[in-house]
Amino acid sequence: MKKYFLLCACFTIMLTSCNQPLTSDQLLDKTIAFHDPNGNWNTFNGTFSVRMETPSRPTRDSKVTINLPDDSFNLAATRDSVTTQYFINKGKCVISATDSLRIANQTEKPRRSHCEMTEFFKNYYTYLYGLPMKLKDPGTHISDTIEHKSFKGKHYLVLKASYDEGVGSDIWYFYFDPETYAMEIYQFFRTDENGNQKDDTGEYILLTEEEIINGIKMPKIRAWYTNKEDTLLGTDILKTE
Repeated sequence: MKKYFLLCACFTIMLTSCNQPLTSDQLLDKTIAFHDPNGNWNTFNGTFSVRMETPSRPTRDSKVTINLPDDSFNLAATRDSVTTQYFINKGKCVISATDSLRIANQTEKPRRSHCEMTEFFKNYYTYLYGLPMKLKDPGTHISDTIEHKSFKGKHYLVLKASYDEGVGSDIWYFYFDPETYAMEIYQFFRTDENGNQKDDTGEYILLTEEEIINGIKMPKIRAWYTNKEDTLLGTDILKTE
């Protein structure tokens, strides 16, 4: 009889546990476990190439090296047979002799300096190719509620993210497959002066196929569209070196 009651109690506990809805922290842990099962991101040191195809513009081929333990980033971007190097090491921007000459010969001053662009690209590539692990970074605030949304006919589990001032002002949504927890879409919106979401702004990004780099499942194809007009802005295609 005691064994019977013990079995019933165990079954009840298991049933209750199975019926418990996921928390947002648990969902984030599950998607990180899918994309980075061995916890390699924090020690990531790798090189990959990205081809950016943009309507009505020449293709840009980029070779990207991210070395998190050494706190360094290197990008060689080639468009129209011209290669520009962006290198930063431990917070210090280094400009090559070729780029120094190119900058000196510019007839028009760019909106951002070369070193500002280097910092921008470092943050851009590290953030996008470090997702969803980067959602654990300080200054990132994940909503306590998991949203359920349909996008292009498929149901997703969705996490909303906002950021501390100085980290980011946009509001992001991350869409995960409800069975595998793979990240398949993300979307962002601009905010007004009060921090409210502006629904007619921003972009959504469709992620398809995978490349495994240093044991991390990264999206191979990343297609960018406007939220308002549903217009394709460009496609990034990832490949290993």
